[in-house]
Amino acid sequence: MDTQSEQQTDPTGWLRGLDVGVTLIAVLFWVTVLWWAYTQQWSPVKYAVLFVGGIMTVYALNETRESLEEGSRIDALVLLPSAGVLITASFYFFLNFETVYLLRQGFASEHEYMLARLIIISLLYLTWREFGNLFLGLVIGVMLYAMFGDAVPGVLGHAGMSQLTLLQATVTDLYGFYGSLTQLTASWIAPFLLYAGLLFAYGAFDLILRLAIVAAGRIRSGVAQTAVLSSAVIGSINGSYTANAAMTGSFTIPTMKESGMSGHRAAGIEAVASTAGQVLPPVMGASAFVMASYLGVAYLNIVVAGLVPAAILVASIAIAVHYTAISDSSDQDMEFSEFFDETLSRNEKVAEALRFGVPFGVLIYYLGFAQYTVMTSAMYTVFAMMLTGVLMPPLQRLVDGSGVSPVSEFVTQVKNTIHGFRRGAIILAPIAIILVVISGVVNLFSTTGVPAKIALLMINLSGGVLLFAVLLGMAVAIVMGVGMPTVAAYVIVAILIVPTFVSEFGVAEITAHYTMFYAAILAGITPPVATAAVVAAGIAEANFWRTCGAALKIAAPLFVLPVAFVYNPGLISMSPGLNTLLVGLLVVIGAISIIYGLNYPFEMSVGRIILTRSALTVLGVLIMTYPMMIVKVAGIAVFVAVFVAEKVMVRGLESPFVSEVKQ
Repeated sequence: MDTQSEQQTDPTGWLRGLDVGVTLIAVLFWVTVLWWAYTQQWSPVKYAVLFVGGIMTVYALNETRESLEEGSRIDALVLLPSAGVLITASFYFFLNFETVYLLRQGFASEHEYMLARLIIISLLYLTWREFGNLFLGLVIGVMLYAMFGDAVPGVLGHAGMSQLTLLQATVTDLYGFYGSLTQLTASWIAPFLLYAGLLFAYGAFDLILRLAIVAAGRIRSGVAQTAVLSSAVIGSINGSYTANAAMTGSFTIPTMKESGMSGHRAAGIEAVASTAGQVLPPVMGASAFVMASYLGVAYLNIVVAGLVPAAILVASIAIAVHYTAISDSSDQDMEFSEFFDETLSRNEKVAEALRFGVPFGVLIYYLGFAQYTVMTSAMYTVFAMMLTGVLMPPLQRLVDGSGVSPVSEFVTQVKNTIHGFRRGAIILAPIAIILVVISGVVNLFSTTGVPAKIALLMINLSGGVLLFAVLLGMAVAIVMGVGMPTVAAYVIVAILIVPTFVSEFGVAEITAHYTMFYAAILAGITPPVATAAVVAAGIAEANFWRTCGAALKIAAPLFVLPVAFVYNPGLISMSPGLNTLLVGLLVVIGAISIIYGLNYPFEMSVGRIILTRSALTVLGVLIMTYPMMIVKVAGIAVFVAVFVAEKVMVRGLESPFVSEVKQ
């Protein structure tokens, strides 16, 4: 937009002022975060209180700017007071921390109770605004249950609580909305999202797309695999499959459609890739940080435990996407010219590798070898990213003699750094809001004793059968995952259901947590809501139900993996060995059997196709879940026999990975 048109759309300069304000507050916010990570001068609770005020300021200014830009003045008029309450409360509690937190636990002054009421109302509004009616209903339902539990009959009833007790549990004692999850967000998750913001600003995801295009040129399903790779990488960081589908789908879906792929299949691939990205290390959609906190183990142990399951999922999805792509007989060739004006020279490739590789190496060193805390490791990673991000391009300009001034390049990268600070804060804001709210919900759950009651209820409903208990837990996780980020859904089921698996069914803690974590991500592609599929189908202008069907066929093993974890405990281990790798290999073959059965373009009669698909799917589920090794091996032998027989009889030993679909 040029200056004249900008003045026409913003005659008072409000939008420009808010835009500058967002950037300045974001920079100040991250300086405070990094300063606390380095000094830890305040207690985690006091820091969390200030953190909420800071991120709410960024959120309020940015969302108000967007509302005014869209012409929604009413939203802006409601948003500013709501965020203003939270900002004011944070600074009040920060300045009076010793009095509120240390001297007056269990009671508060009348004006503090009034402030607490305003905080709850404001958070409910922001929750509704950001995540919709379903999550708002959940939060209100928990509060009503906490207050009027004495009116609930049966095993779920409890003594109830007064309004003042509710205000203390959620706000004034600083254990609810400012509790453990908020502190975890402030100290662990926030620095990683700053790292993500810097990666965006410095162009790391353009580099990822370049690498994906190179890889795409070597396999037939190139365009579709590029969508999977780019969506998975970004999905690992942002923690929201809906946002990821909107962000990456805006360029991957049109590209797939242009290659000849049908719209519902392109949308299904994007929905699955956006959802599955959250299982990928190192960030894992922020859920890994929460899991490490709950288990009281090093964050690296959580990442290591998730490597084999993530490899199984990625391999099965990649194969499913390949079969889906060749089913359309689409042209999957990709050219750099479609996305980039020029290719990188050898020196530029080396410079980019150092620019992004060194900070990642710093992360691996401090987290994996030096065994520093997550917060300290993330802090040093951010410092390294800023150093290489700002200095490498000017040095490259000195070396290549391109005519671009190193000083000019340095200034550009400083501006990119500031943009990265802003981008990181904007990515963090909705995640912080929902985790602040969930922190209060978790405290109410603990106060009412509902986890133990859920355990009794689940045992009764399942009849003491582990399989039924896991399926019930998965159903709860899917319902909780509708309309909220995976990390929030995972937190709720981790509080309510995981203890039951551990205490009543003898499931290992790490296995129980991973079971519910994988179940929590299923909501994005599970009808009738399937928010990731809704967004992807909208971009593709495709039928929602056909999109869901394509997504379910591609992601079918994802629905089986939570059960496989429970019945194959060696699959998830913080100290993986040969047994973990062996079990993982057998399970991935089972996943491939399901994928092959559901997605491969068989050339048979309709009756035989239905029979073959059904048999291979059932066989794959059996291989993935049945604990006895001899049964797995026998199932794999049957799958291999079917696979080879199909090639011999129908395709004459032609490889499914390189063959063309016959017209």
